[in-house]
Amino acid sequence: MKTIISTENAPSAIGTYSQAVKVNNTVYLSGQIPLEPQSMAVVDGGFDAQTHQVFKNLAAVCSAAGGDLNDMVKVNIFMTDLSNFATVNEIMSQYFSQPYPARAAIGVSQLPKGVDIEIDGVMELPNLN
Repeated sequence: MKTIISTENAPSAIGTYSQAVKVNNTVYLSGQIPLEPQSMAVVDGGFDAQTHQVFKNLAAVCSAAGGDLNDMVKVNIFMTDLSNFATVNEIMSQYFSQPYPARAAIGVSQLPKGVDIEIDGVMELPNLN
């Protein structure tokens, strides 16, 4: 049985997808880009600000699903410039504690709305039985 996860604290879907889908204790999070949830505008401030906003958006979806970022077991990071890899590491360490999730960092030529970063992932919720 799947449950659709949705929250006003993260940007609404801009296509034919859900913010996240929960199946049993596993939550599949759609890619988040650096949109401010209320205005749906890309945040100002360059790559650092975009990266912080993406993690805030992911945290909001995780919370709506009953977990938090530290419940994520896999993260995929898409960047238009892989030279920002060290910045992502530094910012990610502000939102996650060890042990960190498995991760991939992928260089892409473009992302929606011309942003520089998008992150998706998989979260495993604790079994509360």
